[in-house]
Formats: sequence, structure tokens, C-alpha cells
Amino acid sequence: MNIDQLRQLLRTHGAGPEHEKLALRAWLQGRSLDAGHSRPDQFFPACLRAALPALEQQFDAIARVRTAHPAADGATRLLVDLSDGQSVESVLLPREGVCVSTQAGCAVGCVFCMTGREGVKRHLGSAEIIAQVVLARARGHRVRKVVFMGMGEPAHNLDNVLDSIHWLGTAGGIGHKQLVFSTVGDRRAFERLPEGPVKPALALSLHTTKPQLRTELLPRAPRLSPAELVALAGEYARTTGYPVQYQWTLLAGINDGDDEVDAIARLLTGQYAVMNFIAFNPIPGSPLRRPELQRAAQMVRALRQRGVLAKLRHSAAQDVEGGCGQLRARSLSLA
Repeated sequence: MNIDQLRQLLRTHGAGPEHEKLALRAWLQGRSLDAGHSRPDQFFPACLRAALPALEQQFDAIARVRTAHPAADGATRLLVDLSDGQSVESVLLPREGVCVSTQAGCAVGCVFCMTGREGVKRHLGSAEIIAQVVLARARGHRVRKVVFMGMGEPAHNLDNVLDSIHWLGTAGGIGHKQLVFSTVGDRRAFERLPEGPVKPALALSLHTTKPQLRTELLPRAPRLSPAELVALAGEYARTTGYPVQYQWTLLAGINDGDDEVDAIARLLTGQYAVMNFIAFNPIPGSPLRRPELQRAAQMVRALRQRGVLAKLRHSAAQDVEGGCGQLRARSLSLA
């Protein structure tokens, strides 16, 4: 389900351009379709008013919360059912944010991520992506930031993701730099992100400075070297004026060595960027381990001393199914 289908649905029931705009804006804010006007009984045509209860049901059916899992850090991980029986995860973040999924599953196959173990089932339509924000708002969660860091690789579903970014950055009322497009790196994304009127911030999953190791960690990511990725991302940062947020999942004995710290410093010195280290979320049956907190802190300090902004990030809701995809995986195993 995409936004154009919702627009056509409204038109079928008599909505004109202004009625359509008002109804979609109200939906994006997590309210009833006629909540955007003080006198909808006078503003909406009679045929549209009569159809509103059925339309509300159709909009609500796009995505529904199956289970909610509050965490000690203030986040809440949601398992969300889509209308065709597929499910995805989203996370209500403590600081007025929400993390949304863009695919059911993922094709990249990162070795440290549960989501990619079963591959990709399908793309999410733009309405299904936005519906995760709508669900958050309808639950009373204030949303000022949306990160496209849930299940899926946004660059593989580019049309729908960019459409959702456009709507969230306009009728959805989200600041453009508070919309964060996360990717493993794809030339198509770098080409198209600067073209739209809503230009999101960029988060780039790097994870290592070594080309061969990156291929092993992200086996089906585009074959762009870390140096090429940093160059492409840096060009986008200059276009938008937003710093690039580099993502690095810390794996003990694999990508937490001093050689990586030295190479990060060489790559990012002088770049408008921040390096976000995130400790690996343990996956059942995986031999991968997260490094000690002390080691992660040492890496952050070493980079800061060399003029590179670095942070140790906390992965939200670690105490309720850990990393992205684990909640869905458990639900599938119980089905």
C-alpha cells in the first residue's frame, strides 16, 4: 500500500484536492481523518463524510501493533502486523523519535543482524512505512525524529522510502534533518537523495575500513570500498549541510583494533561527520561477541584526540529482544 493508493481511495469517495490534503495530514498526525478542520460537516462533501467510518477502518488496517515491549531505557519495541500477514518491527525511541522498517526482511545479509537471516520477503509501500509513525503518534508518542534504521535496506526500496520521506517532511511536520536515511551504501541512493525537496540526513553503515572484511561482514552490499563510500557521503554532506552519521557495530576481535582506529582517523579527519559506535547485540547461535565497554570507550577517546567526533551509542530496547529482527524471528518460530 502506498500513498498514491490512499489518495485514490479518498478521491473515489468524493474528496477534492483540499479534502485529500486535509485528511492525509490528519492521518499523518495520528488523528482521525476529519480532525484537521473545525467544521468537517461543512468542509467535507456529504459522500465523503458518509464514507469516513469505512475509510478509517481501511487506513487503520494498513498496519496494526501486535505486541508492544517496553524497555528499561524508555524505548518500546513494537511488532507490527501488515495487512497481508507480514510483520515488521519499529521502535519508539525515548527522545521523541521512532525507528521504522522499510522492508519485511533484508537482502544484505549482514552477519551481525538477525533481520537478514531469512532474506527479504517484500518491500513496504510508502503508506506502510508512514503507518509506523502514525501508530507511534496514535499511541501518544511525540515524534520529532524518524530514523529509517529498522528492518530492510532503504536503498533497495528507494521509491517508497523517498515518497515516505517527502510526506513526513511536509504534511507530517518532521524537520528535514530529523529524517535519517540509513544505508549500507548504494550509488542510486547517493544520486537521488539530493534531488528531492526534502533532503534527509544520511547515516552510513560502515563497520570497517577494510574492503575485504566489509565484504565478509556485509556479503550482499554493493562493492564500494570504505574510501569510496566516505567520498560519496562527504559530497552529500556538503550538499545538505548535515553531518554524515557513520554507523559501526563493534565486534570483539574483528573491527575493534587500533588499526581500525588509525584508518578511521585517516578517512574522517576533515570530514563533516560523526562516528557512532554501537555494541553488537548478541544473536542466539552466533559466535560474534561485543567488546568490553572499556575498549569501546578507548576507541572513542582515541578518535576524539585526533579530531574526529565519535560517540558510543546505546541500541534502544536491548533488554526486550535485543537487535533488530529478533522480535519478529521469535514470533515466526512460535507461529
